[in-house]
Amino acid sequence: MENCTEVTKFILLGLTDAPELQVPLFILFTLIYLLTLCGNLGMMLLILLESCLHTPMYFFLSNLSLVDFGYSSAVTPKVMAEFLTGDKVISYNACAVQMFLFVALATVENYLLASMAYDRYAAVCKPLYYTTTMTASVYACLALGSYVCGFLNASFHIGDIVSLSFCKSNLVHHFFCDVPAVMALSCSDKHISEVILVFMSSFNIFFALLVILISYLFIFITILKMHSAKGHQKALSTCASHLTAVSIFYGTVIFTYLQPSSSHSMDADKMASVFYAVIIPIEVKNAFKKVLRRQKFL
Repeated sequence: MENCTEVTKFILLGLTDAPELQVPLFILFTLIYLLTLCGNLGMMLLILLESCLHTPMYFFLSNLSLVDFGYSSAVTPKVMAEFLTGDKVISYNACAVQMFLFVALATVENYLLASMAYDRYAAVCKPLYYTTTMTASVYACLALGSYVCGFLNASFHIGDIVSLSFCKSNLVHHFFCDVPAVMALSCSDKHISEVILVFMSSFNIFFALLVILISYLFIFITILKMHSAKGHQKALSTCASHLTAVSIFYGTVIFTYLQPSSSHSMDADKMASVFYAVIIPIEVKNAFKKVLRRQKFL
């Protein structure tokens, strides 16, 4: 057997080594994180305080805000510290925790977006039965199911990762501990782990996407049957922000996680990861704020 020392810490290569970019990037990421913090917590507080927003749509939106705040907080503060101090070292356990939180909360968001699509289907296609279809117990179960699926998925992935041996390079070609980047460093046979990663990511993403696509197929059929232009506009306005969030989220996640390892470009993955780990929590909130503004709450 080959003698090797198990890795106890990783070094994150980060976004750039250019010294002149460290302070500007620290300022940029700090501003983005503060906007994310204020936007998500403000959204949750607004929905909590406004009784007229205590509906399934805004219940899911408040959970989406919580999840976006969570997985942004799992990544961005460490990135900010890297820019400020230059310390890119992260312990093995801290890396595992970061991966777990990120995978869990991103998966929760995946299923929350599918739940919101079903809610929009019920609102547009069966408006007379909406209150009996989307009862408190129904949307509470959908939200709880999203969290259960997210944390089970993360537990499975991180359990698989910690079963691998890391005894070669400890240089993570990323700015945070993302599963594909860390898995690439293992000196174990990774073939089965990579297959599991792609299979489970594909199942989670495409199952949720299938629910979303079927929901919107029925929604658009219903809209086409409407004879009122005002009805068209109202139906589309309730769905536009959700479609924007879906497009942003799934576009970057599919690009990052559903490629075979042989075609992975870590630099391209890093750029995509900046988008979904740091930018998406702002963009998703901006899309939904338009709905709130139309209702004169913001």
